[in-house]
Amino acid sequence: MTSSSLIGDSIPHESARLHVTGRARYLDDLELPATALHAALATSPVAHGRLRGVALDALRSAPGVVDVITAADLPGVNSCGPVLDDDPILAEGRVVYAGQPVAAVLATSHERARRAARLARFDIEVHPAVLDIRSALAQSSFVLPTQTLVRGEPDAALARSPLRRTGSVAIGGQDHFYLEGQIAIAIPQEDGSMLVHSSTQHPSEVQHLVAHALGRASHDVTVQCRRMGGGFGGKESQPALFACVAAILAARSGRPVKLRLDRDDDMLITGKRHDFIAEWEVGFEPDGRIRALKIMLASRCGHSADLSGPVNDRAICHVDNAYFLEHVEIVSHRCRTHTVSNTAFRGFGGPQGMMAIEAVIDDIARAIGRDPLDVRRLNFYGFGERHITPYLMEVEDNVLPLLADRLEASSDYRARREAIARFNAGSPVIRRGIAMTPVKFGISFNAQMFNQAGALVHVYTDGSVMLNHGGTEMGQGLHTKVMQVVANVFGLPLTAVRVSATDTSKVPNTSATAASSGSDLNGKAAEAAAITIRDRLVQFASERHQVPASAVRFTNGEVDLGDGRRLPFAQLVRAAYVARISLSSSGFYRTPKIHWNATKLTGRPFFYFAYGMAAAEVAVDTLTGETRVLRVDVLHDVGSSLNPAIDIGQIEGGLLQGIGWLTAEELWWNQAGELKTHAPSTYKIPSARDWPLDTRIRLLEGVPNREDTIHRSKAVGEPPLMLAIAVYQALRDAVASCGAPGNCPVLDAPATPEALLRAIAAAQQ
Repeated sequence: MTSSSLIGDSIPHESARLHVTGRARYLDDLELPATALHAALATSPVAHGRLRGVALDALRSAPGVVDVITAADLPGVNSCGPVLDDDPILAEGRVVYAGQPVAAVLATSHERARRAARLARFDIEVHPAVLDIRSALAQSSFVLPTQTLVRGEPDAALARSPLRRTGSVAIGGQDHFYLEGQIAIAIPQEDGSMLVHSSTQHPSEVQHLVAHALGRASHDVTVQCRRMGGGFGGKESQPALFACVAAILAARSGRPVKLRLDRDDDMLITGKRHDFIAEWEVGFEPDGRIRALKIMLASRCGHSADLSGPVNDRAICHVDNAYFLEHVEIVSHRCRTHTVSNTAFRGFGGPQGMMAIEAVIDDIARAIGRDPLDVRRLNFYGFGERHITPYLMEVEDNVLPLLADRLEASSDYRARREAIARFNAGSPVIRRGIAMTPVKFGISFNAQMFNQAGALVHVYTDGSVMLNHGGTEMGQGLHTKVMQVVANVFGLPLTAVRVSATDTSKVPNTSATAASSGSDLNGKAAEAAAITIRDRLVQFASERHQVPASAVRFTNGEVDLGDGRRLPFAQLVRAAYVARISLSSSGFYRTPKIHWNATKLTGRPFFYFAYGMAAAEVAVDTLTGETRVLRVDVLHDVGSSLNPAIDIGQIEGGLLQGIGWLTAEELWWNQAGELKTHAPSTYKIPSARDWPLDTRIRLLEGVPNREDTIHRSKAVGEPPLMLAIAVYQALRDAVASCGAPGNCPVLDAPATPEALLRAIAAAQQ
């Protein structure tokens, strides 16, 4: 039907020009009605205690204050939990973390609302607080039941193993640090309905939770989001609280309400990436082949469940990463602490599980004196029985050996390792390290119901196309890719297609833009809608011009009738309108093949796997702990790329965000449970200086997705973040060179200068 294609072209981001000229409109850029008011939150200074009362007189009498509310004033359900009703909008009866919203202030300006919120005084009976994973484990403090996955006979196989080793690694959390903070604007509509502009990855969830908070039905609430200034998972479940508060205050006042957090409040109030502790005992052969593994994962979930269940389930499903584990036991503890409730973050538990197994592999290699890459290759998934995951899914699309072969050769890994060994032998202060690590990341939502999407496509009589779909744009290029798909169906240039804001009144019951499934789901749904319209046009053209339907082609903005005649696309569309042919259609897609038994932790939770491989070289100053990433080589599998430029951009961004997570971004709470790293002055995200001095990123070519995804492409949102594990392992390699052969450094992540100096000191003992 289409003889020209935009698929596979490196087309610029649809908002690129707006971004660089400052004309892209985010929520804070929207013009507010003259009657608009502003909200701010008053938060608990205490990590845990009984809330006996709140003194609000000073707030109410502050300049410009219009209203103040607490939990008692909420008209509906006091809950913004995405899964369980254990996360109140405003604290009620007790406080469970320092920074928890207790009251909301409505004032005539943003500054007045913030100043008034600081006047709140709380009567809190302070209780002991559980603040870290070790304390939670000691007290059996869990937000959800512990899960255990067992495959084979790990105890017996461990006992039979020629070699055994124990180890552990601490893996830190991470703040999302999106450029645009949490923000919501609620505008009352007629008859009690509400329009909410929310910076959210999950408009439908915001819609439903706002409706519950207002005591209204979902059809009374419309949520819109044109774009976000970054999300990374931090705008999946977290925006609901702020949208609920804005909507409640708007309903009470009858006036538009804007709630925008500054950076400090955002970091104090919102959840982070889960930090983990992993402990293991592994049995292996003298050559490094794993025979048995028993591993414990414990994560700090915070005070409520939020998305900790699926995050930790995904960690379980990624402990294997690229490696066949015949006999394995994985125990997953979901620890309750009196800290902010941790949430979704790019990779969604997968990075933590992969960090654990890569540490195991590295320990084995150092214990037997082999190159870690050789041990990794030896344990790769392969043929025969070595293609079944611990959760009993077959690995059918394995490109790991191909990636390893190509990247090992192109990065000159072997020669560089030898050169680094010679350098270290003559360098007492600066030490270098190198590592090459794989990524195997499953693509689909853990919760099967979210693997669906809808879209709406209109063709207007001038031949232009309006597209709306359930995904959200957070800078990752989703809208661009889906526009390419729709333009390709009609054989139109990209300029003929416009995408509108994600809108719950246009596409209902949307899934979050998460799990790297945005293009897979929404691309297919939009394609289905466009094909429905195209098929109508083909049938109309066939009948009107007396040509076979199979001969009709759409190309370069024209319709080729197959007999030498061509007419503009707009001309056919106009004629179809006159003939009363529908030029609008919805589309729907649901991911096939997937299934999951949440009780047994078995099934096919992923439609396919995305793969990658990275080789990283680093230098460490052993006197100061300062590090530089000297070179990173990446070969990444995106199937048949929809847009190589956007895919490479995603790889670059994911890599650097992962480097930040594993080297610099340290979250620190004091003994009172107060987060002290809550601003750019105390929390270090990567800068231009942290970008590797030499970066060589390539896409794996000639290997389309074997599954029927949108144009045989593969997801690229989350998998690249885990390429940064190569940087962490290279740092570990540099530290190991400071000690005797065979030493296995204990290096916590993030590998900050302090952590590196501790590890170097321990290696030298």
